[in-house]
Amino acid sequence: MTSVALLDYGSGNLRSAERALIRAGAEVTITSDYATCLEADGLVVPGVGAFAACMRGINAVRGGTLVWDRLRKRRPVLGICVGMQVMYESGVEHGEQASGIGVLPGQVTRLEADVVPHMGWNTVEVPEGSTLFAGIEQERFYFVHSYAASPPAADDEQGLVTRAVHGQPFVAAVERGALSVTQFHPEKSGDAGAALLANWVRAL
Repeated sequence: MTSVALLDYGSGNLRSAERALIRAGAEVTITSDYATCLEADGLVVPGVGAFAACMRGINAVRGGTLVWDRLRKRRPVLGICVGMQVMYESGVEHGEQASGIGVLPGQVTRLEADVVPHMGWNTVEVPEGSTLFAGIEQERFYFVHSYAASPPAADDEQGLVTRAVHGQPFVAAVERGALSVTQFHPEKSGDAGAALLANWVRAL
């Protein structure tokens, strides 16, 4: 069975992500052990809360080094919500700027919208050639966030970029080599989210 390590660094809804990944066909281990996370078929980096606080937890378990080491070996990594945001070079939240893992170029900043946080279902604009969204007809997913990355001037700066709009265009997902990230919560996104996770697990 396909093995997936769910990185435990003190943040993220680990149990709901675990259940969703098991339903998607993975054998899941919740752990902060570096070797276990490095050797698993797939690594999932969850995240809930503030960018800087999540980075402190990630750094405490060598999570940044882990992500870089996996990607150098072309071993898949999936980041969810703040677990996506920390893949960028930096994030600004509550007036505090923090360095991210830096595998994606750019900065995460506050959404410019009439209503923040962006909470609820929203439609995403999927580019051609996506593996994550293959065969998914209902492209509505569940978001809970106040901060996001802006779409790049050219997609190849970040990879294959899925967009959404809440007050402004923002990055809803990225597929770049072995790295996949989603701003929305696939584990809370019903059938579409389940199909996306199954696509990712099948590709491991």
